[in-house]
Amino acid sequence: MRALLGYRRTYAAALVGFVAVCVVIGALRDSGSSEEARPPEIRVSPSGGPSDDATPDDEEGTVPAFPTAVAPSHAATDSVSGLPLVPIAELPPEAAETVELIHAGGPFPDTDDGETFLNSAGLLPERETGYYRVYTVPTDGSAEPTSRRIVTGTDGELYWTDDLYRTFRRIEE
Repeated sequence: MRALLGYRRTYAAALVGFVAVCVVIGALRDSGSSEEARPPEIRVSPSGGPSDDATPDDEEGTVPAFPTAVAPSHAATDSVSGLPLVPIAELPPEAAETVELIHAGGPFPDTDDGETFLNSAGLLPERETGYYRVYTVPTDGSAEPTSRRIVTGTDGELYWTDDLYRTFRRIEE
């Protein structure tokens, strides 16, 4: 019986110790949320990489070394579709090449390019059948069609999807 009571006391003491450690860690984390607890910052050069002339006192052009989220560089939305806008310069270079082919009327690398896009999920503004056309945006090194597409409207608007029509963004040229 004494052995059982000793075991329970040891277990209770370990449990109390564990809870105390958790409380201390929580208190330290809360007190560490001050300015001093920020991750180091890295100076970014115009090319987007780290700069050699970074100094801790130089705030301009710095970003957190460990960002918690990536904010879109262009948060505007299209007034007609309600979709986010994306400048063509922020898309992969193959997207710009596909847009050039669309404006030139081809020739297109994929035999299905220029086919009618039905917009069956209704993610683009509602238009009559035949209004939208779809074009594949190739990926370097891939022989297979990818999930990247550009959808055009008869009025000249361009939409980008890189997840095979699950989401769209309106392209700004």
